Amino acid sequence: MNAARCCCPPQALAGIFVWRLKKTGIRQIPGYFVHLCRAPNDRLITFQYFNFLKRMYVTQYNKDLSQRAKPKSDSVVSPFRESQLDQERKVIHKITPVSPVHQPLSELREVKSATEIGEPGTPPTAESKEERQWREMKLRLDDLPGILARLSKIKLTALVVSTASAGFAMAPVPFDLPCFLLASLGTGLASCAANSINQFFEVPFDSNMNRTKNRPLVRGQISPLLAVCFAASCGVPGIALLTMGVNPLTGALGAFNIFLYTCCYTPMKRMSIANTWVGAVVGAIPPVMGWTAATASLDAGALLLGGILYSWQFPHFNALSWGLREDYSRGGYCMMSVTHPELCRRVALRHCVALIGLCTMAPILDITTWTFPIISLPLNLYISYLGFRFYKDADRSSSRKLFFCSLWHLPLLLLVMFSCKKSLLEKEEKGDALSGSHGRAMEMRLP
Repeated sequence: MNAARCCCPPQALAGIFVWRLKKTGIRQIPGYFVHLCRAPNDRLITFQYFNFLKRMYVTQYNKDLSQRAKPKSDSVVSPFRESQLDQERKVIHKITPVSPVHQPLSELREVKSATEIGEPGTPPTAESKEERQWREMKLRLDDLPGILARLSKIKLTALVVSTASAGFAMAPVPFDLPCFLLASLGTGLASCAANSINQFFEVPFDSNMNRTKNRPLVRGQISPLLAVCFAASCGVPGIALLTMGVNPLTGALGAFNIFLYTCCYTPMKRMSIANTWVGAVVGAIPPVMGWTAATASLDAGALLLGGILYSWQFPHFNALSWGLREDYSRGGYCMMSVTHPELCRRVALRHCVALIGLCTMAPILDITTWTFPIISLPLNLYISYLGFRFYKDADRSSSRKLFFCSLWHLPLLLLVMFSCKKSLLEKEEKGDALSGSHGRAMEMRLP
């Protein structure tokens, strides 16, 4: 037996040694994993790192991997090519070794420096220099109107002007077209100024929100100085127009609304959920401004219109903010939908029901006829039903339905209110009748 072993050729001994080495290598793989888990700096072994080790083992013991793939068969094949379809192609894929997932810090620095500087001995290219430099965005005059429109939130400004126009139209005085145009223009300019200042203050917070990250100041399309100059060029003429062209009371309300929106509501958004109530007051002032622009007085009709706008904003904004909770939390805003979700839904439902009572007050205050609360009742009941579904379901679908309902509910409600408005002639006749009855009573009292 010993003689047989001694007579083995050296090639056979080498083959036995290689076979034994492969066999022991396969058995020692778990030991290699344990050894790698004890690597310096206590690196965590992840699933990707195990995949890397598997690929390294495959490339170490199988340098070339081959797989057989069948070629695609043609839709119509001639009978002479049937023998060719039975053949298979041999496709060779070479697997190149991959770099480990957890590279040392020194290697990462070398890779970073190599990508930034380039190969040793070659100067950095012009493209790499341009990529590392800040690029200044050039403002073109063609883009300026659109940028300023987004800076002033033109859609919100249009809503503000429309509610102010509704207040002017509901006033119990003859319609004065020049005063109406001046009041609408002044209110629009004041709204543009307030919205521009609001965006100027909220640039670092808007950049964290998907909803506001494309605003002009966030993207750097205009400079903050230009935004402030635009706000001043809208606010000063707007308040001057309301004060001198309309009346001082409307101008004072416009200036107070700018202050309330920029200096109270804007900072409160990151401090307390009371910002929603302050914002509702801001939205309730424009119809009051329209009423005072027509009558130069602040009476019960103006307060009723302001109350309707005040209550309408809670279902509108609370439903909107429900779908933007992630955005508001990223931006650092303190909203009811984020911090007090149950209160958010309860307040929205409460003010949906309050709209029914406010519409009933209109004929009592001699603003509309009694047909207005009757016609507006289905509208208010429907939005109250959606508010109840939002309160019960507390999901994104019910909030979206309530929000989109609020978009058409307000203009339709104001249109019905205007159509049921008491005419000036009826009020004069009622006033004459009251004064006549009062005069007859005084005559009866005289001896």
